[in-house]
Amino acid sequence: MSGTLYLVPTPIGNLGDMTYRAVEVLRSVRHIACEDTRRTGILCAHYEITTDRLAYHEYNKEQVGPQLLAALAAGEDIALVSDAGMPAVADPGLELVQAVIAANGTVVPLPGANAGLTALVASGLDTRAFRFVGFLPRTRQKQQEALALLRTEPATLIFYEAPHRLAKTLAAVSEALGDRQAVLARELTKKYETFYRGTLRELTAAAAATEPRGEFVILVAGAEPETTAVEQEDWPALVKKYEAEGLRYAEACREVAKAAGVSRREVYAYCLGTDTEGI
Repeated sequence: MSGTLYLVPTPIGNLGDMTYRAVEVLRSVRHIACEDTRRTGILCAHYEITTDRLAYHEYNKEQVGPQLLAALAAGEDIALVSDAGMPAVADPGLELVQAVIAANGTVVPLPGANAGLTALVASGLDTRAFRFVGFLPRTRQKQQEALALLRTEPATLIFYEAPHRLAKTLAAVSEALGDRQAVLARELTKKYETFYRGTLRELTAAAAATEPRGEFVILVAGAEPETTAVEQEDWPALVKKYEAEGLRYAEACREVAKAAGVSRREVYAYCLGTDTEGI
């Protein structure tokens, strides 16, 4: 497979967010594979890109995918784009990327716009660890199953949702995860870009009381670590347990101190004072 598949991010709202390199690639490849040829056509017209556009989406990927692979095998370069943001994230581009890799082809990603990360860095929630969820399943059972797996996830959660399902999805997330801090990012990079901050219950009530418009990113604070109370009289037994597992005495005291939320010295002193062996 001598052709190259380029993954080209497109603006999530503001057309000015295209990079110079992205425009150059779209002009130089043989085909642009896109979800909606009309929507991508607006972008191409703005940047005077005349490259041939092919529709590649969820409903025709089984038919068009092999055609794209054949073009790559014939030495033609192809750019894969989504309607907005990074291709292969929450769209059928993933299958094409996997097929090219399986055929020992070349996949070249370009950096660029992404709604999830754009919302995250301005949310005020923890950015040190995050988990991209995307769109939740539509059926209630599968949605509940997906959310159940996220109950103890400590990282900030990132969801995508359409305006007409926003209130219902917020209610489901609140019911499954509890009333956590959350942020709604609406119409990112556009004229009416807005961030709504509050608890999940507050945001659910607000969304239910209005008719939301625009595309939304939902960000939810990660789960707080579960703490188990460790009574002081249990410290010596826990220290011995850790020692039996191979830890040195000081290390065992440190682990117990972490669980009890106290200093290692406090655990050490208490255990030393209760050690009656040899008396």
